[in-house]
Amino acid sequence: MGTARDRWLDEGLKVLAEEGAAGIRIDRLAARLKLSKGSFHHHFDGAEGYKKELLAHLERLSLETLDQAIAEAAGASGARAVLAHLTELVSTGGTGLYRPELEVALRAWATWDPDVRAVQTRLDEARLAALQRVWRPAAASDDEARTAALLPYLLAVGATVVFPPIDADRLRGLYELLLPLVPDGPQ
Repeated sequence: MGTARDRWLDEGLKVLAEEGAAGIRIDRLAARLKLSKGSFHHHFDGAEGYKKELLAHLERLSLETLDQAIAEAAGASGARAVLAHLTELVSTGGTGLYRPELEVALRAWATWDPDVRAVQTRLDEARLAALQRVWRPAAASDDEARTAALLPYLLAVGATVVFPPIDADRLRGLYELLLPLVPDGPQ
């Protein structure tokens, strides 16, 4: 089940995905977790400290999930095989590579909070850099790999911001349409 601190952070992510940033209130989190506010203050330096820790937790989990998924496909031959593996991991369930509710909530929060905007910027850049590394063996240059990495990433971002967000099965289907366009080897 994890430590109380981990439970506070994980519940904060659930609330963020369900209700947006406005839903992240200590009293409501405490009630959901059946923990005291004293427990909260034992683990975090007030609401601002919690926000920073929550954002760091989200950033860490997001990047670890992507890095782990890419590492699982490390033995795969070529960008297409790695991207096919990533496509298989786009699924309903809320803990995988595609979490539209959480993505929408974070992007909305980032529009008015500079700390959140900084996290969103780092996440976008790190995700794009990871996809660029996947594409690099199949591209003629770093710039071409970056451009190729933008296509699946922008598709995922766009899928989260349309109303209603595109579900995981539909997004996976869109990625499957793109896979034949990915070169098997170096260009």
